[in-house]
Amino acid sequence: MAALSKSLPHSCYELGHTWNPSCTTSTLQVTAGALEVSFKIYAPLYLIAAILRRRKKDYYKKRLLPEILQSTSFLTANGGLYIAFFCILRKLLGRFYSWSAGFGAALPASYIAILIERKSRRGLLTIYMANLVLLFCLTASLYMFFFRSKDGLNGFAFSALKFIVGKEEIPTHSCLAEHTYGQDANMDPGIDVANTIKTTASPTGFIRMFSVGYLIQCCLKVPSAFRQAFTKPSRLLWLFYNKENFQLGAFLGSFVSIYKGTSCLLRWMRNLDDELHALIAGFLAGTSMFFYKSTTISMYLFSKLVEGIEAGKFPYFPEADTVIYAISTAICFQAAVMEVQNLRPSYWKFLLRLTKGRFALMNRKVLDVFGTEASKQFGDFTPKLDPRYVMYPINMDVQLG
Repeated sequence: MAALSKSLPHSCYELGHTWNPSCTTSTLQVTAGALEVSFKIYAPLYLIAAILRRRKKDYYKKRLLPEILQSTSFLTANGGLYIAFFCILRKLLGRFYSWSAGFGAALPASYIAILIERKSRRGLLTIYMANLVLLFCLTASLYMFFFRSKDGLNGFAFSALKFIVGKEEIPTHSCLAEHTYGQDANMDPGIDVANTIKTTASPTGFIRMFSVGYLIQCCLKVPSAFRQAFTKPSRLLWLFYNKENFQLGAFLGSFVSIYKGTSCLLRWMRNLDDELHALIAGFLAGTSMFFYKSTTISMYLFSKLVEGIEAGKFPYFPEADTVIYAISTAICFQAAVMEVQNLRPSYWKFLLRLTKGRFALMNRKVLDVFGTEASKQFGDFTPKLDPRYVMYPINMDVQLG
């Protein structure tokens, strides 16, 4: 983890746009390159989509080009504004911090860019940009909040969560909760903290859901295992000891344990049963996705959440998609600057394409002082800088601020 308080005195040219000493020229060059690439991406994409959807002639005459240009402008702005804010932050702060060269510059750039894009596409872009685990954390947080909220969830979704986290987590305002606990209508709806701690701290929840996940995965593999059992009897043993069986079990078991444990802790700390606890507990429980990284699960639950919001079943949070997109993109840019080895290879290639390879020209050897191995993937690359515009030579030791 880079030291957030540390800083570097280098200029924008020495660290970022090493191909040209001018901030304005560099920004225009990146913008021009991004414009060309963006148009080449969206023009055939929209045309093919229109053909497959059998759009009428009126669409091609009036809407096709404006939609292409709008999406092109969005992606162009994302690239061009990043380098602009990169320079602006350097001038405002006077130095570079570990967060400013990546996250800090990308956050406002991404937020402004997504506002240019059509609203109908913002949700899909958000899903694409959100890290798999982060997306599940956000989705789980909202689902658990709605589960705890009055009239937030019902039907299958409510029943499924009740089964997963247990009856003791049913919201106290629920009629089902009153039936379960046999509460009197005049009783204080607050829960007994001691009883909650005893219930939620028990490992029973983990064992129960681990077993459920293990059995589900075993059942899914039964058909393929039996087909090969006659030629490879060992496949039957593989059915019970397959790694994926334990991963799904660990995912479900840890989700329940983290959620209930966090809820329990928050209730004990505040001596209060608050539905807002579910936002925090659900988000932390979402980290259980590390045990079973499933794009299908994350995308399905998120899409259902979006459908519910659009149908008016769940509360609508204005600008939620734009904020999530901006934060997710900023996190990716932070990784692209400081830790390329931790960035999805496909996204790194996309950034190189969008910037015409300029993203790889950053002076990452200087950034190594932050401890993130920023230059690890770039070998001995050192940018060739014009000495007339260099404040701190590359081979000169510079103390962190």
